[in-house]
Amino acid sequence: MAQQDALLKRVVFASLIGATVEWYDFFLYGVVAGIVFNQLYFPAGDPVVATMLAYTTFAVGFVTRPLGGVIFGHFGDRIGRKSMLVLTLMIMGVATFLIGLVPTYAQIGIWAPILLLVLRVLQGIGLGGEWGGAVLMTYEYAPPEKRGLYASFPQIGLSIGLCLASGVVALLSYNLTNEQFLAWGWRVAFILSFVLVMVGLYIRLNIMETPEFAKLKESRAEVKIPFAAMIKDYPKEIVAGMGARYIDGVFFNIFGVYSIAYLTQQLKIPRTEALLGVCAAALIMCAFIPYFGRVSDRIGRTRTYALGSLITGLSALPAFWIWMHFPGSPVMVWAALIIPFGILYASIYGPEAALFCDLFGPQVRYTGISFVYQFSGIFASGLTPIIATALVQIYGPNSGWAIAMYCVFAGVVSALSAMWINRLARKRLERGETVAAAITA
Repeated sequence: MAQQDALLKRVVFASLIGATVEWYDFFLYGVVAGIVFNQLYFPAGDPVVATMLAYTTFAVGFVTRPLGGVIFGHFGDRIGRKSMLVLTLMIMGVATFLIGLVPTYAQIGIWAPILLLVLRVLQGIGLGGEWGGAVLMTYEYAPPEKRGLYASFPQIGLSIGLCLASGVVALLSYNLTNEQFLAWGWRVAFILSFVLVMVGLYIRLNIMETPEFAKLKESRAEVKIPFAAMIKDYPKEIVAGMGARYIDGVFFNIFGVYSIAYLTQQLKIPRTEALLGVCAAALIMCAFIPYFGRVSDRIGRTRTYALGSLITGLSALPAFWIWMHFPGSPVMVWAALIIPFGILYASIYGPEAALFCDLFGPQVRYTGISFVYQFSGIFASGLTPIIATALVQIYGPNSGWAIAMYCVFAGVVSALSAMWINRLARKRLERGETVAAAITA
């Protein structure tokens, strides 16, 4: 028993460190897109158009994530979870390192945004396969009654990665002049990724395959084409899962990514102050993600997720009201960022990993959770900064209300989807099929 606990802790740490590196790489691009890439990598002229183009390359990463999810999900369900985790980390790390070396538009012209786009595609493919594998390692190692808790630990990698990304950029921004930051300072944050990748690879190479997948291989129960089996056996679960994911993608990208551009450009809040606010919220989130993962083990996955979706979506209304009326108060600005994003958002992101794992059988689970999470990310995550920028252009000074209502809409959609997942699980139970107990509790 002690040996099993030690092994589980090692798996949790390996999944967490790898997920942290991957999310640092991925969201570093998002943090920098609205404050650097719009100035250096796209033709000078209309700043709004340049920002939209910068966020479009950000969105491309989300479009290619489903491709990575399908590719690595297929081999993860056929060959194993561990080998895919090592490969995805390498792809992500190399792409991020190279982004830090790409010359600007002034230096090489149109090739600058093209190279950014290609490397962003590689980032998306790498992360598309990473998330599912990291989550599955902890989910399938954990005892059934604690899967919500343990599957939430890799999710902390998102908040640590975002905290590191925004924190490193804030540190560079604070210690360098604006000219130094734009000339070379931002590149340091991308090149540092190489060190983190080496640490992550070392740890991941020293863990074993999950017991559940090992049993699947031993009994030769793998399916030939996991993607086809997933579509055939779980069509409604796929749609319901993507609907549940909506609030996660929208809320994270409004508060974790777009808020930096909104606070600095619309409300004229200092860039370092906005970056540190996001960093503080991400740091606090680290404590609340496993808390809500454990709550989902106790009161039920879908119940936790539905309530969390509604409350989180609604919290955008007071947050934007405070930002619009008290932009000169750092305490108020930070509170409106930390409470909704650092605490309430964790009520959906904590139980989300186990919720999606509960949807699928082990023979298609890597493919299933990767596809649901990554495909829904196209409209839930990738398009969100673009939509927010467009709303600012349409509504001007009152755009905060429009953006907040978009969050509320996403929360309602996700709450209804979580309730649908509950009904689907109960119908499977009535048919005598095996369903995770926590999903219907």
